[in-house]
Amino acid sequence: MGPCPYQLISQDLRGGDGNGLRPDLPDFSLRIEPDTRGSTDPDCPLKSAAPSSRPRLVSLDVFRGITVALMILVEVGGGIFPSINHSPWNGLTLADLVMPFFLFIVGLSLGLAYKNLSNRMDATRKAIHRTLKLLIIGIFLQGGYFHGLNNLTYGVDITQIRWTGVLQRIAIAYFVAAISEIWLKNDCKVDSGLSLLKRYQYQWAMAFVLISVYLSLLYGLYVPDWEYQIPAGMGSSDSKILSVKCGVRGDTGPACNAAGMVDRAVLGIQHLYRRPIYARTEECSINSPDYGPLPIDAPSWCQAPFDPEGLLSSLMAIATCFVGLHFGHIIIHFKDHKARILQWTIPSCCLLLLGVACDFLGVHINKVLYSFSYTCVTVGTAGVIFAGVYMMVDVCGCIHLTSLLEWMGMNALAIYVLVSCNIIPILLQGVYWRRPENNILSMMGIGHK
Repeated sequence: MGPCPYQLISQDLRGGDGNGLRPDLPDFSLRIEPDTRGSTDPDCPLKSAAPSSRPRLVSLDVFRGITVALMILVEVGGGIFPSINHSPWNGLTLADLVMPFFLFIVGLSLGLAYKNLSNRMDATRKAIHRTLKLLIIGIFLQGGYFHGLNNLTYGVDITQIRWTGVLQRIAIAYFVAAISEIWLKNDCKVDSGLSLLKRYQYQWAMAFVLISVYLSLLYGLYVPDWEYQIPAGMGSSDSKILSVKCGVRGDTGPACNAAGMVDRAVLGIQHLYRRPIYARTEECSINSPDYGPLPIDAPSWCQAPFDPEGLLSSLMAIATCFVGLHFGHIIIHFKDHKARILQWTIPSCCLLLLGVACDFLGVHINKVLYSFSYTCVTVGTAGVIFAGVYMMVDVCGCIHLTSLLEWMGMNALAIYVLVSCNIIPILLQGVYWRRPENNILSMMGIGHK
């Protein structure tokens, strides 16, 4: 097997290095030098001898940009069109694709970044350092320090800080995938799909273990009755206790699932997300699928905290990252465009069909629980879309229509922070006329009324 046509020639200017790239969203990009001995047919044949001669894998940036654009769409339009917002419980919407797409991209990027390792210990130390940085950023942005559009104060009570979040989940998935890529691979020669699986068999064993532990705990743990407190009324310092009746195993509903029980036991219910997604279900909102007042006969669990980025569900998020890692390995070990696309699309379609079949058989697609069917459907969708983007951009060279998406993909973390974490609105609220409520946002009808 000949040498790889792409060679990592320098670190990313935003902070990457030869042993791996930064774990945050925009910096999973590569500067790669093509093997000029190959050629690409201008008529876009899939049988070309070598991949595109462009100086970087543009399709990765474009796919990341598509994910960022999707994130912006659901952030801005989700309140106006609840049908594209996150599904209240079972089901799949546009918003539910964003997280697995980012995790898939993280894994794919790691497969490219750790192609050549000169020092495993040094790479491990840097992976730990980057993970800690991303965890700290995530806790700062999503732990409750910023109080939102309708509360001009800031600061967080450490007894109620939220420890989990989107960036924290990405950090955990990045760390496990990075350590696996650094240490869990052998030197087997790759000349087929089967030999590729053999080379990375320990990584697949790790993914299998994670999925097995998730399914065993989700369906095997006994969930007892539990209770929580809420304020007795507006402006009241008193609280009332609500009880939730469970006493079951294997329940995947909002009230009695094992994922919520694990988070309550390990993290503490006071550290969980206080605006649960299931508050938009028909049982809990008269405006379902949007948030709204409680129905008269609303069940007791409707106002209970629940974290959509909890501990148990993060095991399946890591599995998503491993699939992306496999896609990166295909780029490294297969030089022919047609071989790459076949190696991507066939397993992606199989995962899609498996996910749909599981949903039909009762293992419902559920983003909050990160169910097995949800993992299969979303990662299969990511694989199919990435293969299409790769063929359009890196094979056919259709780059002019994707320049904006490429730019968005290269600046994904900055866009995420500005759009999803309300940084711009918070800055605008800091300038007001005589009273904090008289700021630019309130004049536009946003925030305080």
